[in-house]
Parts: sequence; C-alpha cells; structure tokens
Amino acid sequence: MAALRRGLGRFLWLWLPTLGIFPAGLRRAWMTGQTDPWDWSIAAALVLAVVGVMRRKDSAALVWVALGSAGMVLIFCAVAAGRGPEASAALGLLAVALTATFAGARLRSVVGVGLLAVSALLLWRGPSQPVQPVPDRPGLAVVTALPLFWDEAGERRDAPILSLLRTRFNVEPLDDPARLPETGARRLLLAQPRALTPAQMVAIDRWVRGGGRALVLADPMLRWPSDLPIGDRRRPPAVSLLEPLLTRWGFAPGAPESAETRQFLPSRALLVLSGYDRDTPVTQWVGQGAVTLLGDADAIDDRLWLADPARPLDPRVWSADTPALLVRWLDGAPLGERRWMRALPDVLAGVRGALLAGTIWAILGALLLPRVSALFEARAGPARTRRKGQENN
Repeated sequence: MAALRRGLGRFLWLWLPTLGIFPAGLRRAWMTGQTDPWDWSIAAALVLAVVGVMRRKDSAALVWVALGSAGMVLIFCAVAAGRGPEASAALGLLAVALTATFAGARLRSVVGVGLLAVSALLLWRGPSQPVQPVPDRPGLAVVTALPLFWDEAGERRDAPILSLLRTRFNVEPLDDPARLPETGARRLLLAQPRALTPAQMVAIDRWVRGGGRALVLADPMLRWPSDLPIGDRRRPPAVSLLEPLLTRWGFAPGAPESAETRQFLPSRALLVLSGYDRDTPVTQWVGQGAVTLLGDADAIDDRLWLADPARPLDPRVWSADTPALLVRWLDGAPLGERRWMRALPDVLAGVRGALLAGTIWAILGALLLPRVSALFEARAGPARTRRKGQENN
C-alpha cells in the first residue's frame, strides 16, 4: 500500500505541472486559431520554475517534466494543424522549459540566476518577432473607397492592414487612377473603389497591360462596418463597381457566398472571408502584367484577420494569413507563414492526443525514474566509499 501511494505521488508530480501548462496556452491559442508553441512559453516558464524550486534535488524528474510539458504542446500543435510546428518555435519552447526548470532548481546560485536570465531573454526575444520594414520598398498605389488612410470622421489614420503594407511598400493613395503612370509604381491595390469613369478604367487597363501588377478586391456584398448613414457618399459602395474592367480582363462572375468562413488555400494559407465571391482568389495574365482578384474586400478588415488591433505588426496575434497573402500577391518581400488550427474535430483530436501522451509520459516516469535513480545510486556508492577511504588515510 505504501509503494502504491509513493507511485501515485510520483505520477502526480510528473503529471500535474503539464496539466497546468497545457490549458493556459490553449486559451491564448484559441484567441487567434494559431498552433504556435510559443503561446505556451510564459505558462511553461512560470509553472516549471516553481516545479524546479520544489524538486530541486531530483534532476531526472525535472528533465522528465520539462520534456513532457513541451511534448504535449507539440503533439497538440501537430495534430490540430495537420503538420509539424515551426522548428524554431518548437526548439524555443523546449529551451524555455529546460532553462526555467533548472533556474528554479538552482535559484540560489549564480548558475540559477544565469539560467533565469536566459529564460527571460528567450521569452522576450523568442522565435516570432514583430514585422520590421525592409530597406528596399517598391512603390504601391492604392485606389480605394474603404477607410484605410482616414477614419470616417475624416482624420488621418492608417488601418492595421495599411501599417503592414508600409513595411513592404512605399504606399501612395491615389484619387484619380488616370494618374497611375505618373506615380512610377508597378503595383496597384484596387480595393472596392467608387465608380470609375470609362477613361479611368482604360488608364488602369493600359497600365496593367504595360507590365503592372494589380491586386483587386471586388466585393459583391460588402459588410465593412460603418457608422455613416446609408446613402452617405463617404460610405464605400456596398457592391463592386468594377464589372466592366474585370470582364475585359477575363474574369467570369462567380456565385456570391454570404456566410463568414475560414478558407484554406492550396498553399495552406488561411483567409477569413465574409460576403465573398466563391471563385476566389484567381490570377490572370493581362498583356505583360498580372491581375489577382479577391472577391472579398472585407478580408482586409482587421476584425477578420487580427486578434489585437493595437498590434498589427505582431504575427502572433494574427487570426488569418491575409497580410502575408496580400504581400505575396503584390510580389513584395515575404512575411512568412503561420500554422493554423483546422476544423473543430482536428482541435479536439489534438487535445485528446496531447492529454493521452502526457498521461502516458507521467506513468512511464513514475515507473522508470525510481529505477534510474537506484541504478545511479548503486554506481555512485563504491565511488563514494573510495573517496571516504582516501580522506581517512
């Protein structure tokens, strides 16, 4: 009976810390839908540092708990996303888990303070950092009726998506598309503009055929929130007014879809769409240029791709790959890719797999670690006896 209680106690010591870490990170991951191991890093550092303080003399158990905690997270991320997590984030989480654990175990020594500093540095300068502007940014002309450069009160304010585009392009708002050749830009974002005159459409068509690259956001049922009354000229058009231009470029009208949906592209990138053209996105070569059509201007509304509007440059708070896709379609310097939870059954399978793996790992530790400790004690015993004999002589 006493052996059973000791075994149960060892199991709980190995299992409860992992059980405390996993839900804490899962809550943060659920806010964005990302499977980023770094979402668990703070919880892992705090819990494992406490474990290190409480079990500082049991190094084997500390390593076992740290590996189990990181392993549960990585199993969940792999199953929920259908592919392995990014290597740098996985290794970063493992490094935080080990350094925090042994920082707690050696807290009263210089080594412990050093490990604590390393763990804090990893948390601060982890694998995923805010997007930084690139030095050579090509010009990007923007023609839009959406509130990207100004808010509805008429005050100058960049929308979050524009803040990101500025890290990859020299962005220039353009009121009259007929002046497009004067900008010198070879890239155009045409996002739900107001009605264009025939001369303006001809100017855009001529510019594209001469080698320009255009990304067109043409929404068949715009849902962008607005406080302005219906009929106010400052509101963006509720439907796309670009049909003559799109028809000339060879785009066939699609069947509108009214529901909000998460759409995974063949590249595994994620778009969140609302009131969109189902045949999207599509790219056509037009003369010497290229046009990519996304049948949903709502996609760049920060409510559909950003969990924290105050941090648009931090990829860890994105809830879709929309910024990276826009930059890719405009042929800009890449922003990298994120891993995403797929359907709810995949997420539940990831949770079950992680909990099952963590439980099995704790059971194995409870069974094996006492034998490992006994083996080391048996090997260390004769050496200690010899040292004592030498000291006595």
